[in-house]
Amino acid sequence: MKAEHLNPFVTSTMSVFQTMLGCTLTRGKIFIKDNVNPEFEVTGIIGLSGKAAGTVVLSLNRTTALMAAKTLLGEMPETINADVVDAVGELANMVAGSAKAQLEQFEMSLTIPTVIVGKDFHIEFPSKNPPICIPFECQWGPLTVEVGLIEQQSPVLL
Repeated sequence: MKAEHLNPFVTSTMSVFQTMLGCTLTRGKIFIKDNVNPEFEVTGIIGLSGKAAGTVVLSLNRTTALMAAKTLLGEMPETINADVVDAVGELANMVAGSAKAQLEQFEMSLTIPTVIVGKDFHIEFPSKNPPICIPFECQWGPLTVEVGLIEQQSPVLL
């Protein structure tokens, strides 16, 4: 994956968390992911299609997810519940949507976010394209954005 494809996901994540949550993120060292499991307990997944296709994953640890939901909802959830799931889905949607706007040359469409609670599941990324993991830290704890994006081959015209 090219840096110019990855940078919009870095900037959009930092911008969404700052704007929507008043939360400053510090980016860690980006790495190629060698497994298909999410990094943390609450994970929003969005599919991308168009001239580039793939998957974007926003994965938050329990405390980060609860605090993000508290900030968005105005009250602290006692546990990971439907409100937390909705909040993480909305954050994933905002991150992917903002990055999509910066990658307009690919004319991408986004799927509706799916949020899964737990870590015992596999996330499918485009074949032969391991996802890039972008770790972040904030005052509430860690989160990651994983991106697997591949440019589609143009159809051959005869």
